[in-house]
Order: sequence, then C-alpha cells, then structure tokens
Amino acid sequence: MSSKKLIFIVDDDPFINMLVVKRFTSEGYRLEAFESGEDCLKSISMNPDLIILDYLFVKEDQKFMNGMEIFDKIKQLKPKLPVIMLSGQEKGEIVLELARKGIDDYVIKDSNLIENLNVSIKELFDRKG
Repeated sequence: MSSKKLIFIVDDDPFINMLVVKRFTSEGYRLEAFESGEDCLKSISMNPDLIILDYLFVKEDQKFMNGMEIFDKIKQLKPKLPVIMLSGQEKGEIVLELARKGIDDYVIKDSNLIENLNVSIKELFDRKG
C-alpha cells in the first residue's frame, strides 16, 4: 500500500484538472481526476485522503449534480473525508453556506489557484496528521 496521499480533483474543466494533477503529483501526492461528481462518487471506494471539488458543473445538454449536491453525497458516504471546494464564485453567501455544511476549505479559481490550493492542502494534512 502506498503511503502517498490520494487526492481526487473533480472539475469539469480539463485544463484545471491537468494543472492540479501535474502540480500535486510533483509534490508527491497520487491524483485521480474526474470531470463530474458522479464519476468521483463511483470511485469513492478508492478511499481518497482529500477531494478537491468544483462548485459548478456545466455541460450542455446534460444535467450534472452541482458541487453542493456532490458534497452532501460524499459526506453521507464518508463523513470524515475532507473536501476543498473550488469556485469562480466570490459570493459571500455561497462561502457561508459551504462553511455551514462543513466544507474544509474554499479556494477561488483565480491566477493564484494553484498556490492557494497548495497552502490549503498542506494546512489540511498538517491538521489531520
């Protein structure tokens, strides 16, 4: 069994997935990328140490669960599994709702995404031990 922590990145933007996978594989983590929350949920039995989850999923002609719905399902299946939410949204009420639901962290998709994610992941794993 590998001692490397397994991180799921779940984003409908393949570029974000690729960026996150490249960066954090080089940091020594194992990564699995998913373009929908449904695919992530199908693989939850892999027991990831962390899920980085997009807030908004948009695909034309298809209905996907949004990040909040996926988060609720993750917490039903794995109540202790940490989740970092990614979003282009800076709306305070969304951040508040996520905090109330018990999201571990919230990272805005901007030019500092990877750096902010790096800080968030390190702090989370330091806290969890």
